[in-house]
Amino acid sequence: MSNDSNTKARPTHRIYSVTKNGDSKANWQEIGAAWPHKDGKGFGLKFTARPLDGAEIVLRTATAKKPAAA
Repeated sequence: MSNDSNTKARPTHRIYSVTKNGDSKANWQEIGAAWPHKDGKGFGLKFTARPLDGAEIVLRTATAKKPAAA
């Protein structure tokens, strides 16, 4: 498997595992990141955790993270 992604650059997308609670509130857990392939036809994905069974996987454009509240 060839890897056309440039993992030295910042990722362009974040990967989330999304589960819903009984009250329909969604729980979003970041589980990885994605980098576009040089040819623009796909993404290289790097997971830091596994999604829960039945979770929806969501790929979102990466944005600057907000500092944690003190």
